[in-house]
Amino acid sequence: MKINVAIIMGGYSSENQISEKSGKVVFENLNNIFKCYNIYISRGEWYYRDSSNKKFKIDKDDFTIVNHPKIRFDCIFNAIHGDPGENGKIQSYFESLNIPITGSDSSQSEITFDKIKCIDFLKNKGIKVAKSFTLNINDSFDINEIINQVGLPCFVKASNSGSSFGVYKAYKKSDLVDSIKKAKKYDDNILIETFIKGREFSVGVVKYDNQIVVLPITEIITSNDFFDYQAKYEGKSKEITPANLENNLKIKLKETAKKIYKNLKIKGLSRSEFILKDNEFYFLEINTVPGLSKESILPQQSIEAGIPIDKLFASTIYEAMDNIN
Repeated sequence: MKINVAIIMGGYSSENQISEKSGKVVFENLNNIFKCYNIYISRGEWYYRDSSNKKFKIDKDDFTIVNHPKIRFDCIFNAIHGDPGENGKIQSYFESLNIPITGSDSSQSEITFDKIKCIDFLKNKGIKVAKSFTLNINDSFDINEIINQVGLPCFVKASNSGSSFGVYKAYKKSDLVDSIKKAKKYDDNILIETFIKGREFSVGVVKYDNQIVVLPITEIITSNDFFDYQAKYEGKSKEITPANLENNLKIKLKETAKKIYKNLKIKGLSRSEFILKDNEFYFLEINTVPGLSKESILPQQSIEAGIPIDKLFASTIYEAMDNIN
């Protein structure tokens, strides 16, 4: 009998459409291996959509499909980027139901999704990060003090947001004030970081066949001011996989990415971003539910590594089920 897998997608954030693209790719790759069900999560409703496009409500008390033959889901494949899929909320829900879900657990997801918490944690583990300043929506602040600490230009980032939503680059004092106001619309906590001019790299680290595997490195070259939403999803960047890096730097970056994965106790799929300056790699952020659409970086890296996407996705299912048994 085939394993029943619910592929959850959508979510509550601005990343819901990207998530649905990821979920579609997951379904296309896994439906011949498992019995897959597309489950859409939104603030208004949770529902299953069948092959004829008919919608069935999800009973949140036990995650079953209403007015449909009873299905016991053996595993959940999490394709929700941002809230609630990447910040620990959906993980906590399924943990309470004792249903395995792919990826990191609730406590680790909460740390990795919060940029401030994640950077503080990794800095204490010896990972290089940019100089930063943090503030809360209710804090009064001295704009000159921030500039003295991080300099200009700098980045202003909503601490809990993904796909570069709530991320702004400030060149002058007035930009910084405006960027803080805009970032506050996405989250109560703001991370302000020194701009590091250098080459940008993305590194996928995954669990595959019970082994931690560092995928081929991608260099990101964008025509935009930084790797923003347009660059990520609307073709405004060039992604080179494998990256053209000297071997010693390649080894150094792969070791750093693996150290981050292990220190944060990540499970399943992940993708970390770095800036290279003066032969040093500076950590930017980690995605524990990385994009899985055809345009996304991690699937490109997996193919370059010779790992078929369907086998990679299936491996994450088996890992999740093993973790709960």
